[in-house]
Amino acid sequence: MSHSSSLRRHPQPTRRQVLLGAASIGATSLLAACGGGGDGADEGAAGAASFTSGPISGFGSVIVGGVRFDDTLALIVDEDGNRATRGDLRLGCVIDIDAGRIDRAEARAVALRIMLGGALVGPVGAVDTTATTLMLLGQTVLVTTSTVFDTAITGGLAGITVGSVYEVHGLFDPANNRFVATRIAPKIGATEYRLRGVVSSLDKTARTFKIGDQLVNYAGVPNADVPSTLADGQFVRVLLQTTQVNGAWVAIRLRHSVRTFEPRPDVHVEGVITAWTSAQAFEINGLKIDAANAAFPDGTAGVVLGARVEVDGAIVNGVLVATKVEMEDRRDRGRRLLEFRGEMGNLDTTAKTFALRGLTIWYGGTVEYRNGTEATLANGKIVEVKGVISTDRTRVEARRIEFK
Repeated sequence: MSHSSSLRRHPQPTRRQVLLGAASIGATSLLAACGGGGDGADEGAAGAASFTSGPISGFGSVIVGGVRFDDTLALIVDEDGNRATRGDLRLGCVIDIDAGRIDRAEARAVALRIMLGGALVGPVGAVDTTATTLMLLGQTVLVTTSTVFDTAITGGLAGITVGSVYEVHGLFDPANNRFVATRIAPKIGATEYRLRGVVSSLDKTARTFKIGDQLVNYAGVPNADVPSTLADGQFVRVLLQTTQVNGAWVAIRLRHSVRTFEPRPDVHVEGVITAWTSAQAFEINGLKIDAANAAFPDGTAGVVLGARVEVDGAIVNGVLVATKVEMEDRRDRGRRLLEFRGEMGNLDTTAKTFALRGLTIWYGGTVEYRNGTEATLANGKIVEVKGVISTDRTRVEARRIEFK
């Protein structure tokens, strides 16, 4: 029986039923999550019917992959299982969402668990505005027109201060050995750094390895916390002390950066191809993709190592069996129409801006208003905004504002 036919035969649960289920799941999972244990495994995701991974592209509640996920009762955690909040979910953050069944007609689902991931944290060593790159903990970070800059950064890439500490959300591009940034924000008062990448020059006697040109010493990490499969070529994430010792970064925690994927009948993943055998067999961040029977609306020629793709399908025995593979355009994605919904704040009628879910919305251009006019704008109003990221990627330029 096809997935679509099973959806027709089994009615969708009501929003109340799914939310009650989510609340129960979140309560039973909270103890494990608050303990910071595991590697961001499936705590809080029991009973999920779908899995979605990618950068946040809008709010109302959280939009990823064109689907609006109600995050009202979702358990929100970081990769180590530490509790996070809805306020930590910002435009451009890379997240994993375990949710109930996705209503494809309405493009909606109820999130059960949201995991924040994909971040680097550390001091910036250099900025190249011509190549649109920066160096952070020795890693090359590419800034594109879709990269979102926190409102605390003025002037986009030119506003990055060498020597200051930033948090970068992004996707690893192994073909070019760099990260493609989806969000950059200051990380003031950071008590630890985060580094991820491919292991090289592993010395199990000295307990050191390199990620890029950065030397990491993991002598102080308990053996139980060191992946048994640690080897050159493995992608890992490392929590670091903020001060080097004898030219090496000191590891606090070391994790294999591959999640164990539970069966899910409805999956959407956005990411960079990190391992490639053919267009029909590749990986995205450790998730194996079987695209032997998939549709390729954009063709297969571009499905290569380092390409950014969107894949739909189902996870079976830890493998994403794809039904569709599409190409992502890295450069133009930021000019796509994005959607945000929430309560207005910090209205500035002179600058023609207001705040919405941690974003600055500018309404000084050509705006279509629904159920009101520009004069209706006021703090506390609930609005739905459709717009594009500004050229400096620090605010959203409204194209349509609808009053709710």
